[in-house]
Amino acid sequence: MNSQVNLAYLVQEINRADIPLPEGETSPPAPPLKQVLEMQEQLQKLEAELREVTKNKERLRKNLLELTEYTHVLRVSKAFVRRDVQFEPTYEEFPPLENDSLLDYSCMQRLGAKLGFVSGLINQGKAEAFGKTLWRACRGHSIVTHAELEGPLEDPETGEVIKWYVFLISFWGEQIGHKVKKICDCYHCHVYPYPNTAEERREIQEGLNTRIQDLYTVLHKTEDYLRQVLCKAAESVYSRVIQVKKMKAIYHMLNMCSFDVTNKCLIAEVWCPEADLHELRLALEEGSRESGASIPSFMNTIPTKETPPTLIRTNKFTEGFQNIVDAYGVGSYREVNPALFTIITFPFLFAVMFGDLGHGFVMFLFALLLVLNEDHPRLSQSQEIVRMFFNGRYILLLMGLFSVYTGLIYNDCFSKSVNLFGSGWNVSAMYSSGHSAAEQRKVMLWNDSVVRHNRVLQLDPSVPGVFRGPYPLGIDPIWNLATNRLTFLNSFKMKMSVILGIIHMTFGVILGIFNHLHFRKKFNIYLVSIPELLFMLCIFGYLVFMIVYKWLVYSAETSRVAPSILIEFINMFLFPASDTGGLYPGQEHVQRLLLVITALSVPVLFLGKPLFLLWLHRGRSCFGVSRSGYTLVRKDSEEEVSLLGSQDIEEGNNQMEDGCREVTCEEFNFGEILMTQVIHSIEYCLGCISNTASYLRLWALSLAHAQLSDVLWAMLMRVGLRVDTTYGVLLLLPVIALFAVLTIFILLIMEGLSAFLHAIRLHWVEFQNKFYVGAGTKFVPFSLRLLSSKFSDDMA
Repeated sequence: MNSQVNLAYLVQEINRADIPLPEGETSPPAPPLKQVLEMQEQLQKLEAELREVTKNKERLRKNLLELTEYTHVLRVSKAFVRRDVQFEPTYEEFPPLENDSLLDYSCMQRLGAKLGFVSGLINQGKAEAFGKTLWRACRGHSIVTHAELEGPLEDPETGEVIKWYVFLISFWGEQIGHKVKKICDCYHCHVYPYPNTAEERREIQEGLNTRIQDLYTVLHKTEDYLRQVLCKAAESVYSRVIQVKKMKAIYHMLNMCSFDVTNKCLIAEVWCPEADLHELRLALEEGSRESGASIPSFMNTIPTKETPPTLIRTNKFTEGFQNIVDAYGVGSYREVNPALFTIITFPFLFAVMFGDLGHGFVMFLFALLLVLNEDHPRLSQSQEIVRMFFNGRYILLLMGLFSVYTGLIYNDCFSKSVNLFGSGWNVSAMYSSGHSAAEQRKVMLWNDSVVRHNRVLQLDPSVPGVFRGPYPLGIDPIWNLATNRLTFLNSFKMKMSVILGIIHMTFGVILGIFNHLHFRKKFNIYLVSIPELLFMLCIFGYLVFMIVYKWLVYSAETSRVAPSILIEFINMFLFPASDTGGLYPGQEHVQRLLLVITALSVPVLFLGKPLFLLWLHRGRSCFGVSRSGYTLVRKDSEEEVSLLGSQDIEEGNNQMEDGCREVTCEEFNFGEILMTQVIHSIEYCLGCISNTASYLRLWALSLAHAQLSDVLWAMLMRVGLRVDTTYGVLLLLPVIALFAVLTIFILLIMEGLSAFLHAIRLHWVEFQNKFYVGAGTKFVPFSLRLLSSKFSDDMA
């Protein structure tokens, strides 16, 4: 479009003049055709005027630079040749050669030679080569004298600021003079006429000074006028740029339409959500009425064999979570959308790895600040990194909130525990003075000697009165003082990670059942989903059962005889000959039953679906693939006829389940289906093991975050708090500042980014691959609101 070219030139000139481009808050509407023609005419006139003024400005500027160079040439070359102001040529004076310069006029005229001069400027880098070329070409019949200018000058041709040399060439004869001028042209020298007398030099110098002053005045007025024109144009350039963008987008969409048979109407085939059909009809009627069209616009629904694009309506809260899912892949039409569950599971899994009450509260405050100021224009138009945080402000808000919760569970606040409800452990109950003689003989109690001679004392929960009950919320704060704190927390977090991971993956398999139900493929439920659930629950679900059973059944008194869950889980597959006791009576029979169910589910998972489809292909007539969860607009279309199936096996009537029509008779390939199912089954069976182990990253990241926080506290805050009161306050202030900076950059940003990436991986690989294909096409409707309100690169 010509208007876009005119605006691009206008914006370029405004930027060159360092005039700020305005950013409007309101978006002007797309102009009608009459206004478009008027705007195009105005822009063409403005561009022509700007080009003429700019051309005159450049011409004046070039003349000014040339005159400035000439003045420098006259000033510097004056010292090259010594002249007598009152000198008159005569052949009667014969001064001795050794007492006068060869460049003196008297000497030259005494010799009767015809002397010529060429003066000018040459680039500093070419001066040496220029002198050598002149010497060789003129065979010594020329003398070059040069001197460097004090400062750099701008080249009138290229505008580049470079260093220059002033040169003066003295030569004998016209032929030598022609050679000198040609060499000067080859080296792109700026040649200027050299005055013959001192009087002529003064006259030229005075004339140059007058012309330079006049050019300065004219150039200054020209620049003022040009700036006034550009400032006036800059006031309306924003609205014009937005209007041109909208016009360009509209014409682009019109070019995608096709003509009818009469070539008088445009036909556009578009996807539209069913809920928005009424609004689309109203918009077409309103557009026809406002444009005054003789033929009104109308809409018809047509059948199609293409799969519709996926439209998921979001708001500012759910948009960030939907973007996380869409980065993995846009869901197929009517496929289960994991973003709904990601709103809870993603910040929770992040918080499991980032669990700290203090760090989570700081993150929550930062996100809350972004949410409260989300209408501020600077945040939405800031740099890329700040805009990334701003777009994910609600994700950060939930991540911080869940981190506060997990920090309370871990009882960890900047690596320190918070004693809110009082510890459930009683230290005084370990002293022997408070127990009878029989109790003192049964358990190891403390006395004054034990306390004095042991640096580490052990609390025995089996001693009456020592353990009074669990802490009401999270980990008991006394564990922060224990030397075996890391061992206890590692065991707790490792088992917790396994439990959360198996629950998360099982939930993903269950969501796959809803996909099969919606797409009318019930055979996938019986032949794929149920075997997958049995394989998962009979092995790893049983592992979760053993962990929870051991927590509930065994107490402090029986903890020494409690079997190892790891050994029991390994023995489940090895069938040891010796009796290990087990966790509960009849454990061996239950484990063998679970292994039998697991072994039977594997061949069903491998061969069930291919054999069922083969049976359908050979025993039943099959016409085509079932629709992917959406209905046709016209019932009697050819596609509807092609989708007719045979008898329904499950319900006993004469219509087949839509899901049974998965492949056409002509395109059925049993080998390909079998290979696909075998690969999927192997990936699932091995993935159950690797994915369960992958969830141990919850434990590893949580351990790393807690240890880094503990190290940072020990190296900074503990040192600052231990200094005496004389210099403690002076040292504590910079220590607190350094502690805050390192906490923000290391524990909040770096550790937070690490936990964020690991949480994304757990959702993409371990959770979504159980049910989510993500092979759809995103529905991107035409909307003028999606156009950028900024000056884009093609305009700038």
